Amino acid sequence: MSTINPLQNNYWQPESVVPESNNNQSLGQEDFFALLTTQLQYQDPSKPVDNAEMIAQMASFQTSEGIAELGTKFDTMNSIMNSSAALQASTLVGQKVLVPLDYGYNSGQGFDGVAVTNAAATNVKVTVENAAGETVKVIELGEGSGNMPFSWDGTDSNGEPLPEGTYNIKVNGVQGGKEISLPTATYANVGSVSLAGGTSGVVVNLEGLGGIAMSDVLEVSKA
Repeated sequence: MSTINPLQNNYWQPESVVPESNNNQSLGQEDFFALLTTQLQYQDPSKPVDNAEMIAQMASFQTSEGIAELGTKFDTMNSIMNSSAALQASTLVGQKVLVPLDYGYNSGQGFDGVAVTNAAATNVKVTVENAAGETVKVIELGEGSGNMPFSWDGTDSNGEPLPEGTYNIKVNGVQGGKEISLPTATYANVGSVSLAGGTSGVVVNLEGLGGIAMSDVLEVSKA
């Protein structure tokens, strides 16, 4: 007696169910159930899909869909937090901030800054240089430790006003009988704030100096 394969029976031909085209190249809930229906129609009647396997497939899809939805919600939350941070940072516009830079912008009145030393230092000097690297003024700070503030009035060593622009700062002192270079920070006026992509977040735009991350601002003071 010949054996009839149910899958070759001409009287049993299920219609193919093909999910509609999805332009975003991702599977939604309707696509998943369409594929599941097609799988059930084409299964071997003598070897039906195991219930546990079917449940596992459905659970896997629900988990993937849930993770995708969670990611979308996190993106939305991140956007809201960035917008809130930008709104708070907008209060800095028109104020001065201390930033870890070894240069500053002279708008005609110079700028202030801080020299930093972790121990007592003597003969501390602040050297102001123009864009060509030429020394235009030396400010004597003497002896001190910790944060040593300095102020430059925008003039050269003869008291003549210098043109507007960016000027570099170098601070040297003596510790333990050796001359050392000290880190500096300068004050700058905040012109605006903006949102940046990636990990930068909120950017504070400094007049004449460009943008710096909000997280790098060391101190805020009124202009």
